[in-house]
Amino acid sequence: MPAGTATRGDRDARSGQRAGQYGGGADRPGGGAGKKKRHKAPLWAKIVTAFGVVLALAGVGGIVSVKYFLGQLTSNIQTTSSVLDSAGGLGNTNVAAGKLPEGAMNMLLLGLDTRTGWGEGESRSDTILILHITASHDKAYMISIPRDTVAEIPGDESMGVRTQTTKINAAYLFGSQGGRGWQGGAKLATKAINKLTGIEFDGVMVIDFNGFKGILEAMGGVRLCVDKEMWSSHYLVKNGKIEYAHGADPKSKPRDALVFKKGCREMQPWEALEFSRLRHSDNGDYDRQRHQQQLLRAMAKKASSAGIMGNPTKVSKILAAAGKSLKMDTHGVKVDNFIFGLKGLAAGDLIPIKTNGGTFAKGDGGEGITEDTKRLFEATSADKLPEFLLRHPENVITDGGAAA
Repeated sequence: MPAGTATRGDRDARSGQRAGQYGGGADRPGGGAGKKKRHKAPLWAKIVTAFGVVLALAGVGGIVSVKYFLGQLTSNIQTTSSVLDSAGGLGNTNVAAGKLPEGAMNMLLLGLDTRTGWGEGESRSDTILILHITASHDKAYMISIPRDTVAEIPGDESMGVRTQTTKINAAYLFGSQGGRGWQGGAKLATKAINKLTGIEFDGVMVIDFNGFKGILEAMGGVRLCVDKEMWSSHYLVKNGKIEYAHGADPKSKPRDALVFKKGCREMQPWEALEFSRLRHSDNGDYDRQRHQQQLLRAMAKKASSAGIMGNPTKVSKILAAAGKSLKMDTHGVKVDNFIFGLKGLAAGDLIPIKTNGGTFAKGDGGEGITEDTKRLFEATSADKLPEFLLRHPENVITDGGAAA
């Protein structure tokens, strides 16, 4: 096996045990012509979980079972009304709190990369993603905000936070400090993103890195396509075994780095998560954004597969993991009603969108936002995103990563 090339197997890399090869093989065990037909789940069985992932539940025994699984999901979710319904209001002003919009919706999704040993008030929202759901509630566009965007973080007197200009992913950090926890973090992050984009939100979701791990483990991994070779700053290959590089954060490729080779294949949970964190390339964080969007699409596709939908035990494990990982503000709508209201979303309708043309945009003091991206935000705020994309199709990600 070439040095620095990872291997594929069934064991967790953190244990340092042997894994199998990261190749470019396109074949999938059990794959065949009969697998290509998309299975259409009943509308009532489509449930949205972490970061817009759609779990299309079918074959679980009727509406009584669906209510059971929905209850299993929602009973574990932490909720708050302090983000969108706080003084000053950050929620959609075109619809009353407690009512699900009949038209288009905007969800703010915040991903925390919480490290081992970190407590509350130490995490930044390293993933910031806007999910724009069309008025028909059957299609969603994923728009990533670059985490290093230099922007104004509005002050909040109730939290004792002053107005400042810095990287936008720090808004969550500042808001969560002083014992304010995820509610304060989500509130300040939402204020900053609203200030940057002009978009009002119908819901806010927060999930951390470990939350994704639990969902992927319950799924049993996902199929992903690597469109260009990249190396990991978190794992090394020593004597043919993959090891976690504790405390390391190299800026250039180590000799024994874990390398993700080009090609499509099934990835174990830890591999898929690491792939979504890769950023050492010419496009840096923009490749990372694409990988995150690709992972969401792959999770949605896996969740809607016959192997998941026809297995109540797997469904139960996935929903339990998702519920424990999710924190939400639904603008006063009951969580089960909120989720059920989005039942029309389908896995194939998560459409990834580029910001800044898919590459670094220089701004005052760091990374900025291009004029084209500002117009993208304006179209999203005005519920005219599909029309904007018809005129500007270059903003839709159509490469191999999106097609995975």
